[in-house]
Amino acid sequence: MKYLRIPVLILFVLLPAALNAQSIEDRVTEYSLHNGFKVLMLERHSSPTVALYILFKAGAVDEAPDSVGIAHLLEHMLFKGTETIGTTNYSQEKRLLKEIDQTGTALDRERARGDGADEARVAELEGRLQELQEEAGRFIVRNEYEAWYTRHGAQGFNAATSKDYTLYMVELPSNKIELWALLESDRLKNYVLRDFYTERQAVLEERRLRVDTNPFGMLMERFLSTAFQVHPYGVSIIGLPSDINLLNKEKANRFYQDHYTPENGVIILVGDVYPDETIPLLEKYFGDIPARKPTETAIAKEPAQRGERRIEVEFDAEPYVMIGYHKPTIPHKDNYVFDMISGILSFGRTSRLYKNIVEKGIAISAYSYNGHPGERHDNLFIFAGAPRTPHTAGDLEDSLYEEIERLKREPVEREEFDRVLNLVDASFVRALQSNSGMAYWLASSEATAGSWRYMLSWREQIHRVQPEDVMRVARTYLSEDNRTVGVIVKPDNR
Repeated sequence: MKYLRIPVLILFVLLPAALNAQSIEDRVTEYSLHNGFKVLMLERHSSPTVALYILFKAGAVDEAPDSVGIAHLLEHMLFKGTETIGTTNYSQEKRLLKEIDQTGTALDRERARGDGADEARVAELEGRLQELQEEAGRFIVRNEYEAWYTRHGAQGFNAATSKDYTLYMVELPSNKIELWALLESDRLKNYVLRDFYTERQAVLEERRLRVDTNPFGMLMERFLSTAFQVHPYGVSIIGLPSDINLLNKEKANRFYQDHYTPENGVIILVGDVYPDETIPLLEKYFGDIPARKPTETAIAKEPAQRGERRIEVEFDAEPYVMIGYHKPTIPHKDNYVFDMISGILSFGRTSRLYKNIVEKGIAISAYSYNGHPGERHDNLFIFAGAPRTPHTAGDLEDSLYEEIERLKREPVEREEFDRVLNLVDASFVRALQSNSGMAYWLASSEATAGSWRYMLSWREQIHRVQPEDVMRVARTYLSEDNRTVGVIVKPDNR
């Protein structure tokens, strides 16, 4: 289980340029269950396996201000089981869960009083909560989902939360599709939020590992909060400790009811699957989930930036530079131009940043990517890298600006355009050999572009990009007053 921060450059490398768009479109079966749950199936009978993905357009960007981190925590909780999975005696466990909820809520309320909290009362409630959780633990069968799937030959059983969506995934032998449908539909209909306070503590520990003790994680969190001062793309997926400590079952259930609706979901099957046989099976298991409209999330638009923003993160770590520029997202035509710019700058060892910065010894790494931290809303084009001693973060930053200025003043040669497109073609042939790679592509396209067909026209749109487009876009967006800069510095180097 994890939270996603997947740059568009990865999708850019994984686009189906080398495949005939019409052949893909002809092979994808699209269907809507009676309750509105969308289904996408792509037949591939080269091996008796199938990648099975369920996506909900329910990411961190959809959270209420008082529930930051709930999308990620809910993803964790949906691995805890149902009334039949993860328990030896739900009727007895249920009684204890109710008392755990009451005690945990009282403890949270007392702690929320801060300096005014009654320490004796806090200690009493903590002790009682611990006792109840231990008693309930006698009935809990932990990791039972994983045990079921492992026994039946699963690979890649996992889930991930991004700014834009939450994804549940597994790859199984194709004769186990009904087992998957039974288990996954059961947890969508009958989930039980057991071990809630234990898991909340685990998320706090996850935050410590990913952010508080991780220089890159800390830089990214503060960088985004600086770049996005109104839009929720600036809010951490995992949440601050103060956010996590205030999450409760009521907020988890509310987020589920608001966003985990059939109309907000997509089921993807790629591999040894036969639509005529599979659609009735999906109707049987998923079709009785009650239809309901997802709750519309009011999301403020980030105002235009009017001046450079800079932050420094002090950390006993090697220096690192991150530069971001605000830009429009899918389906704006300039988004395609940024895909091409990212390829020119970063795709392969013949790319500009590698040849002009890494090979010259200025940096250990230097790259760019398009579409961070999400793609449902306007986002950032990112430059990043780590300087190589004796060069400093300032040296690397200046070198990146030189490459930006070159984009503005020099038309890109046709040969360089063709190099990028040829590399994309070769990379995607390899990437789409996996069922899971194709399933992820279908899922993410649905979530971010509104349709899996978005990428079918991608290559055509990229071929329309001209040198003057690159120069125009670079001049329009890659300006000093539109950039945010973040740098990791050692405490004694300020």
